[in-house]
Amino acid sequence: MIEARQTEEFRDWLDGLRDRMARKRIGQRIARLQIGLFGDSKPVGDKVFELRIDHGPGYRVYFAREGNRIVILLCGGDKSTQRRDIERAKEMAANL
Repeated sequence: MIEARQTEEFRDWLDGLRDRMARKRIGQRIARLQIGLFGDSKPVGDKVFELRIDHGPGYRVYFAREGNRIVILLCGGDKSTQRRDIERAKEMAANL
């Protein structure tokens, strides 16, 4: 089982989503991550990965890995803020 740790920034973003179904789907994706099913994800550089959620405006969750057992959920956003979110996630990963 993989441990998924959340940064405060990620928690604040997720808690701030008004779309309850989006929160549910993101939670389901995190649960799948924890059993090793990464699904629709890809590396975006500097050891950061993007997890795509096919719902609403195209939600994204950015994460980094520590070995094979820990995933750190850095931040989230949607397709409209993708470039800015990727840069922020890279900054956060560099400071882990």
